[in-house]
Amino acid sequence: MNFLMQLKQRNPSMYWYGWLNVLGAVVCLIMMQLDDSVVLGINAWIKPMKFFLSTVLFSWAMGWFMHHLNRQRAVTIYNWVVILILSFELVIIVWQAANGRLSHFNISTKLYGLLFSLMGVAITILTLWTLFIGILFFRQKHFNVPMHYIWAIRIAILFFVIFAFEGGAMAARLQHTVGAADGGEGLPLFNWSKIYGDLRVAHFFGMHALQIIPLFAWFIAKTKQQVFLFSLFYFLFVLFLLWQALKGIPLFF
Repeated sequence: MNFLMQLKQRNPSMYWYGWLNVLGAVVCLIMMQLDDSVVLGINAWIKPMKFFLSTVLFSWAMGWFMHHLNRQRAVTIYNWVVILILSFELVIIVWQAANGRLSHFNISTKLYGLLFSLMGVAITILTLWTLFIGILFFRQKHFNVPMHYIWAIRIAILFFVIFAFEGGAMAARLQHTVGAADGGEGLPLFNWSKIYGDLRVAHFFGMHALQIIPLFAWFIAKTKQQVFLFSLFYFLFVLFLLWQALKGIPLFF
């Protein structure tokens, strides 16, 4: 509750946008009980629910971090970039789910192919804007919080950008499973393949470095060296997950 109260003061836009996505996730959870449509072997509403929850984590994390930047005009612009682009993505994902269709990798018609392409362009713009925010953290020299924590934010944003672009590998393949078509037996909720490689695993852990590394720095680390070491091991861990998927090996084998 203290985090949320502070976040509301730090960045009201990201605070309320996060709550809007919490509401979206709840609606998806309700729809899972009312609609038995299936996409790739799971309820069609699971995917939009996951994207709503991921957007909550992203918007609240960035909203929390950007309080430390002096360039608050850039922060305001970035807020609107996040809200407009992620809302655009979520509208398409929800609309396709409501009709029992794929949103990503769907090129079965010209319209669906166009929407998928536009989603790719939109998320690329957002990722590049996030990189710009990361650059602002690198360029600014003075902060009112410990520098090992700032280094964690810098590294976390950099990792997020790198592994966000890993999504391009899935888009190029028009699937996330390596070794078989999408839609096989998967882990609960995440639906990561139990039998074949799945590029979503590295994508997930790489992008959620945005939360994990700063949390480590704030609650555990005491020095920059500890942050650097943890970040190195985390990066190698995600690279291993990516290599594992590309070799067609499931997460648990």
